[in-house]
Amino acid sequence: MAYVCTNCGLEYVKWQGKCDGCKEWNRLTLFTTKSSTKRGIMENQPAANQPKRLDEIQPTTNKRLLSEDAEFNRVLGGGIVPGSLVLLGGEPGIGKSTLLLQIALQLKEAKVLYVSGEETESQIKIRASRLGLSSTNCFLVQECALVQILNHANDLEPTLLVIDSIQTLYAEEEEGGIGSINQIKACTTRLLHYAKSSGVAIFLIGHINKDGALAGPKLLEHMVDTVLQFEGDKPCLYRMVRTIKNRFGPTSELGIYEMKVSGLHGVKNPSSILLSGQDYALSGIAIGSCLEGTRPLMVEIQALVTATRYGHPQRNATGYDPRRLNMLLAVLEKRTGLRLHDRDVFLNITGGLRVDDTALDLAICMAVVSALKDKVLSNLKCFIAEIGLGGELRNVQRMEYRIAEAAKLGFKEVFIAPHPQQLAQSFDIKITLMSNLKEMVGQLN
Repeated sequence: MAYVCTNCGLEYVKWQGKCDGCKEWNRLTLFTTKSSTKRGIMENQPAANQPKRLDEIQPTTNKRLLSEDAEFNRVLGGGIVPGSLVLLGGEPGIGKSTLLLQIALQLKEAKVLYVSGEETESQIKIRASRLGLSSTNCFLVQECALVQILNHANDLEPTLLVIDSIQTLYAEEEEGGIGSINQIKACTTRLLHYAKSSGVAIFLIGHINKDGALAGPKLLEHMVDTVLQFEGDKPCLYRMVRTIKNRFGPTSELGIYEMKVSGLHGVKNPSSILLSGQDYALSGIAIGSCLEGTRPLMVEIQALVTATRYGHPQRNATGYDPRRLNMLLAVLEKRTGLRLHDRDVFLNITGGLRVDDTALDLAICMAVVSALKDKVLSNLKCFIAEIGLGGELRNVQRMEYRIAEAAKLGFKEVFIAPHPQQLAQSFDIKITLMSNLKEMVGQLN
């Protein structure tokens, strides 16, 4: 018997209010282990595998299963890997079940078993009818008992198994209620072994807690092969699926969807929805470039600078790190002489996107300067550079891809930091080199 922190997984012999690992309060839950899982009994079991030299092992070349959803293939690193265990988390009502049901119905040639522990088969059928999709190879079952789910899977031999959700499953031989730490760990372990031994790709839908993290033990994220996070505001039409972890491809990939009556539809040109494209002149707007995985995106930065009416100026940022914004404002005031210490600054990343790419530093500074001076920046110019504490402009990675994206969208001029080497290719866009922030701000005078 032990007490386990549901946030970080740290174990304690007795209960206490605050976890020493993650510093969170009231996260310890009683966790009971059965005597059959003692260390001595586990050591006496014969080993199924024998050690092999690395050069003797032949890598598997299983062909990925491609869906009709290009955005979903992207976040998975090129398609569904047979035998993989994927965890999809997100807020309630954000579209997790809808997305995986779409994928299940779009795989016409693959047999799919969709297991629901929260909805009835009739409810799922109604959603499928609303999506306008159907498939003769998609099987539905409402079940929460893990042993019954595995029996159904052994009988059907599906290519893809969808579990909605992992928090609703239970193993009869394990102690604890449905959704407890013990049950989640045991069910995930059994599903992991089944996926690796049978070659069936398994998708798990996971709930999140009030802090936005995946509910259950932290071990859950370590056990699975891929972790996908569903993001976006419910009132907003757009949803983002972000890759947090991927053992079969790059991390930080981003898939962008538009929520419609007929379901989630992938956005082919995400930069177009992130740019407002207004025809009228407006100060406080600058265009920058961020990199999400291997995809460059052109992002519109909006800034508003007003006089402070209280003793302490406000610094609010939507979709951006407020601490990074405070640093950039300090650099602006110190290196360019602009007065910002008695001004309220509001920053917004359009489209509901959350970004942390330092390549947006220059665009953010130019948007703030434009709002402060009330001077309009051309919507045919974009700014791509990181800013150091000395006000110097620094290069960012994959610059050629960013410039190519700007040229494809019709921008006429891009401002970047001096490159140590000449760019590998020529672009149909004017490239202006700037060495420091003070020189860049002088462009508005």
